Amino acid sequence: MTFELEEFLSHLRHEKNASPHTLSAYRRDLEQFAAFLRERDRKVRDADNTLLRAYLVRLHERRQKKSTVSRKLAAVRSFLQYAVKRRWRDDNPARLLPGPKLDRPVPSFLSEEETAAFMDLPRGDDFLGLRDRAFLEFLYATGMRVSELAALNLEDIGFSERLVRVRGKGRKERLVPFGRKAEESLKAYLKVRAELEPVKTGEKAVFLNRRGTRLTTRSVQRAVGKYLRRSAVRRKISPHSLRHSFASHLLGRGADLRVIQELLGHESLATTQKYTHLDLRQLMETYRKTHPRS
Repeated sequence: MTFELEEFLSHLRHEKNASPHTLSAYRRDLEQFAAFLRERDRKVRDADNTLLRAYLVRLHERRQKKSTVSRKLAAVRSFLQYAVKRRWRDDNPARLLPGPKLDRPVPSFLSEEETAAFMDLPRGDDFLGLRDRAFLEFLYATGMRVSELAALNLEDIGFSERLVRVRGKGRKERLVPFGRKAEESLKAYLKVRAELEPVKTGEKAVFLNRRGTRLTTRSVQRAVGKYLRRSAVRRKISPHSLRHSFASHLLGRGADLRVIQELLGHESLATTQKYTHLDLRQLMETYRKTHPRS
């Protein structure tokens, strides 16, 4: 990889606080684009509109998904914009290049009844049962991402106000309230968590494994997936579905979309608008209750 690409990735890592997953994807996509240009004896920093369009044709010929093509184009666009900023080139030909029109699938989510049943799946008063019940309740109560939950520290929890400080993408912080059920389950878990403290002195993570060290994002995903497989829900549901459920249920009960945007930590309201998928029954019920001439 050229020094320009390495410098760009370093910029993402140190100045934009990009996650390891994002850095890995950018590196992979830009290396692929660089290889395409090497076939034509060109460098990434010298890419023009014609070469960019040829690259999109190559991706189409290889039957890449629309979402994959869009991601790869975004990586190239970001690099070329950085190249303009560093005065390596005068323009960014990818800036106005249209990507594929993406389908916007309705997010998978649980109904309120399904969610209530799901929260009851962790059994027992042992460490794992109490821990798993606590993090399921917390995921649903706050709408945070699994990675954000894994990053929580004890100092982030404010029981007096029932607020939690969440570190989101790009290390941006937000305060999110949580309810009584989440508070009760978390306090019950923290009692047994204290027994693991001596295993690793000074561990500040809220959620630990049985060795007394921080749960990883992957570990939380596996644990949530285990309970999803045990549930009665037979359609495709993922750990991220608890976040979708949080937003959907708030919206269904009349919460303002901008409030939901703040709680989820979305930069753009357009990202939050994917949750405006209330079913006809909910729409009709809300209409009848609120319209003065219904």
